[in-house]
Amino acid sequence: MEFKSVDDLKAAVGAAACEGQVCEIADAKALSSDVIERLAFNAGVNADAQVKELARSVIKGVAAALGIYSASIQGLYEAMGAGEVTGLTVPAINIRGLTYDTARAVFRAGAKNNSNAFIFEIAKSEIGYTEQRPAEYTVSILAAAIREGYKGPVFIQGDHFQVSLKGYEADKAAEIEALKALIKEAIEGEFYNIDIDASTLVDLDRPTVTDQQRPNFEITAFMTSYIRELEPEGVTVSIGGEIGEVGSQNSTEEELRAFMDGYLDLVGNRHKGISKISVQTGTSHGGVVLPDGTIASVSVDFDTIEKLSKVSREVYGISGVVQHGASTLPDDDFHLFRKREASEVHLATGFQNMVYDSASFPAQLKAEVYAYLKENMKAEWGEGVTEEQFLYKTRKKGFGPFKEKMWRLPRETRDAIGAELEDRFDYLFKQLNSVNTLEKMKKYVGE
Repeated sequence: MEFKSVDDLKAAVGAAACEGQVCEIADAKALSSDVIERLAFNAGVNADAQVKELARSVIKGVAAALGIYSASIQGLYEAMGAGEVTGLTVPAINIRGLTYDTARAVFRAGAKNNSNAFIFEIAKSEIGYTEQRPAEYTVSILAAAIREGYKGPVFIQGDHFQVSLKGYEADKAAEIEALKALIKEAIEGEFYNIDIDASTLVDLDRPTVTDQQRPNFEITAFMTSYIRELEPEGVTVSIGGEIGEVGSQNSTEEELRAFMDGYLDLVGNRHKGISKISVQTGTSHGGVVLPDGTIASVSVDFDTIEKLSKVSREVYGISGVVQHGASTLPDDDFHLFRKREASEVHLATGFQNMVYDSASFPAQLKAEVYAYLKENMKAEWGEGVTEEQFLYKTRKKGFGPFKEKMWRLPRETRDAIGAELEDRFDYLFKQLNSVNTLEKMKKYVGE
């Protein structure tokens, strides 16, 4: 799989001419699936920094030549906010491991449904423990699009670009600078959709709802202005805000209005504001794990979704509310998101579970991951927590250390897991009505 050198890579792709890290490819359409996969592999795990960077550059160049490009979903969300698009909930899919193979499955499901209304995302925390910086994540997705013959906009999102309450209280300036650095890296890595999460700073002990939300809307407004300064010419980054930290109490209309009114007072008419807002409706990230390792049933407050989405659109002109922590919900719930007009649903842990629990995932590798977690994540094994609960909560942190081993799984193994994921994505696209979207996207986003 490895390219042994820069010259080895150039020969494999038929580079006609190269200047620095930019190469002209003689015939982008003629690149074989094997070469695309090798490029994706080397863009992620090659130990030679020059080879890795050239692989990333070639993937981006080939994608551009084939009409594949990273884009903002802003236009579609503005149409939702104006009531021109209804009955569609956009799935936002966090990919923690087997990124290239999982993204391929997403693109195949999109093709089955004549859809390109889906987002690939990775959270601030996931960037760390999965060892996927923005530049790597983007080229993994673009390589998958090339491999599957996709053409058009690809939506890549920074999820939960979060302010740490602990870090903020210890050193406010350092915490803000760290988040700014991540945003800059993300935009340079072609993340043109970014969710700012300062809901961690909401202080429910303050006397009024506006005061409770004040640090949240102040930081979100500040980061909005910062993003607008960095976005490339011709791109309006789609920005999300958040009013209720997932796992806490359900959000209210009063909180939504307090946040939006305070936020808009600060943003004013200087530039575009947020296009969506995340709320809490009773879910938690990854679900609530029972002692035997199974997930407890959760009741989503769909009335809150409907009510707050309506206020978001009709009063503030944004697309609606975003639901986090949804991938482990019962299947019967998913159609209700688009029925109640949620604009976006974030899906992560369920796909991770499908990878680890697939009959095709090697038992020996799974045992290695679990042994690593029990040795290296002991500090996260709280008192009274069963082994099943511990492993379920921490196995997401196996994707980074075992990234290369997962990449090196036989192709037939990765294809089998990808086929299972494709079936799941196909089901979710239909439930969320992310189907037959090509004309809508052409109208509101571009070709």
